[in-house]
Amino acid sequence: MAGFPGGVALSELAVYDWEAADGCAGGTPHLHTASSEGYVVVAGTGAVQTLSSVGREEHPLAPGDIVSFTPGTVHRLINGGDLRLLVVMSNAGLPEAGDAVMTFPDDVLADPEAYARAAALPTGGSDDERAAAARSRRDLALEGYASLCAAIDAEGPAALDRFHRRATALVRPRVAQWRTIWQQTVAAETDATRAQLDALEAGRGGALGEAAVTRATPRDARGFGMCGRLTTWQWPTQAIEDGGPGRK
Repeated sequence: MAGFPGGVALSELAVYDWEAADGCAGGTPHLHTASSEGYVVVAGTGAVQTLSSVGREEHPLAPGDIVSFTPGTVHRLINGGDLRLLVVMSNAGLPEAGDAVMTFPDDVLADPEAYARAAALPTGGSDDERAAAARSRRDLALEGYASLCAAIDAEGPAALDRFHRRATALVRPRVAQWRTIWQQTVAAETDATRAQLDALEAGRGGALGEAAVTRATPRDARGFGMCGRLTTWQWPTQAIEDGGPGRK
């Protein structure tokens, strides 16, 4: 087992408390192009704002709440006070490889090089410098998010189509790499379950004789994600490097 069961990714998220121009504190609005996402609220209060096929919604968050959404759902976390979540992502490795697309203004989305510059955070520097860059990135994405919200109010959910097309064009060059990651994780786990079911049906123990326990170790430093400060874990045989603009 090279990761969490089911080929999912798990992280602990302390949502940013930075206030934005609209008076709300929180993270960077974005969507995932291939992966579903779920939140388990462990502390604090807040909300997640979403733009989806049903339009604009806001979902309150409090300890014990669980919310999930599918690819294509634009989401923005709002911190009402010490909001902390366990984040479960399908397709471990794809979010780290750039599955997320942030809601930058349309001229940035239309230019892959401009998008890459806007999405990147400095790899060095102090925490304060990296925090300032993450906050500037959040604020730029909120400009595009405000335009998306206004378009949805005027035109309905169909106004998301243009953003979805921009997101598709941005990630299309990465899909071959993503397919390899997916085959090595989610597909491999599905194949293993299929083989185990076949073995059990035939009266054989199959993988039972290879039972084992794997422990992940937390990374030393919290990263700067799109929505807050992240704690992630390293699996002993993990082959995919974390980082890049796809992190929460």
